[in-house]
Formats: sequence, C-alpha cells, structure tokens
Amino acid sequence: MISRIARWFSARPRASLGALLSAPLTWIGTVYIGSLVVLLAHAFWSKDSFTGKVAPFDWTLDAFGQILGNPVYLAIALRTIGIAVLVTLTAAIIALPVAYYIARIASPRVRALVLVAVTMPLWASYLVKVYAWRTILQANGLLGWLVAPLGIEGPGLTEIWNSWLVLTYLWLPYMILPVYAGLERIPTSLLEASADLGGRGWVTFRRVIFPQLIPALAAGSIFTFSLSLGDYIVPDLVSDAKFIGNVIYDNSALGSLPVAAAYSFLPIAVMMAYLLFARRLGAFESL
Repeated sequence: MISRIARWFSARPRASLGALLSAPLTWIGTVYIGSLVVLLAHAFWSKDSFTGKVAPFDWTLDAFGQILGNPVYLAIALRTIGIAVLVTLTAAIIALPVAYYIARIASPRVRALVLVAVTMPLWASYLVKVYAWRTILQANGLLGWLVAPLGIEGPGLTEIWNSWLVLTYLWLPYMILPVYAGLERIPTSLLEASADLGGRGWVTFRRVIFPQLIPALAAGSIFTFSLSLGDYIVPDLVSDAKFIGNVIYDNSALGSLPVAAAYSFLPIAVMMAYLLFARRLGAFESL
C-alpha cells in the first residue's frame, strides 16, 4: 500500500509538493493569517462607550474616523516612516563599503572572519542588545563619559535619534548580507573590461557595479524598512518618541482594539506599496 502511494506521488511532482507543503501552509493560514484577519476585523466593529466591550459584527467606521480626525496619528505615522527610510539609507551607505571589502578585497580567511563578525550580533538576544544600547545612551552612560571631556552632555533617553542609531545597528546585517551576495554575482570580467576602457574606481562603481547592485539593495531594504517600521520596543526603551507599533500596542493594552486594528492597516498598506516598488527593482530575485 505504501509503495503504491509512493509510486503515485513520484509520478506526480506537483501533488508531492502540495502534500509536502499542506501542513505548514495550513498552519500559517490558520494561525497567522486567521489571527490577522480577526484583528483587522476589529477595526470595523463598534465599541460600547460604557462597558468598553467590542460588539462583533456591529459594523462601523468610527475607529477610522478617530484616527483621521486626530493629527497626532498622522504625525506618528510620518515619524515612523521617516525613521524607517533613514535607517534603510544609513544601513545601505554602511553596507556598501563593508560588503565590497568582503567580496572583492579580503582574503578567504579574512572574509570568513568578517562574515562571522557581521552575523555574530544576530546570535545575541534582541532585548539584550537593546538594553545594552539603553545603558550606553543614558546621560551617565558610556557615550556620556566619552563626550564629557568635550563639554558635551550625553544624549540621554529622550532623543528620537537614539531610535535611528539603535535600529541601524540592529538591522545592518540584513543589509550587508544581500549586498555581499549581489557583489559576488557580478562577474570579474565586467570590472576588468571597465578598467580596460579607462574607467577609474568611481566611474566603474557608478556605471557598472551600482546598477547591478540595485536589486540586492532593494532586497536588503525590505528587511531594514519593514523591521524598523514595525518596531515598538526600541522607541519605548531608548527614546521618548512614539512609533506606529507603540500606538497599536498602547491602544490594545487600554482596550481600544478597534482603534488599534484600524491603525494596523497603515503599516500593512505601506509595506504592500513598498514590496511592489521593491519587486519592480528586482528585489525578490536577490532574496
């Protein structure tokens, strides 16, 4: 019986692949997508102003009205998107020389050591890294001691730029690795041809290397942008700025699920638009 089933699947590769993926896809569809649908449905359900309970299937757009009528929500959205874009650009600027050194200059032994150094922060706990940065950024922390001889006061835990600094540190490896992979895919013959035609370093980078790195940069930006857009722990611990995730979390904790669910549509819409843009740049082929 088992051998007959095995022969049937071996003759039908698509059926074999479907059977293999059926369990994880069912789990993802039920647990992840199902819970997301239930969360987003709360945005259209009314909330009793006296008891605070949500009335399922009592459809209303009051939650969206609260968000659109409050300029604070727009300011928080613009702040979050701006920091996510800034983190992505900073990570790309840092990743380009680091990845180029790993792929084109470093010896095999040094390349292995640098790759380990790049990926090593990913082995540490997220919260451990954030709390380490919290200690560094405190007014009397390590950074404060370093700038004190210059007559500069430590940044403390109130500056919004703390979030940019910490998020860049956290997600930088996700930009370096795709760019490194993209550089390795560029044939050496192209660089030699550029040199033979008189192209110097900057010209070769601008006309030969960078255009072929755009898909890799777009692939890395998907991680840095999306992770920065949805992060709410870093802003809460190292600065006093509110991000989209903080608003969603705070409203959920206070029982305002319709407002939290309605605001959740914003990062989903932003990421869908960003993914469509990254797809046009060829990012999915570089993942």
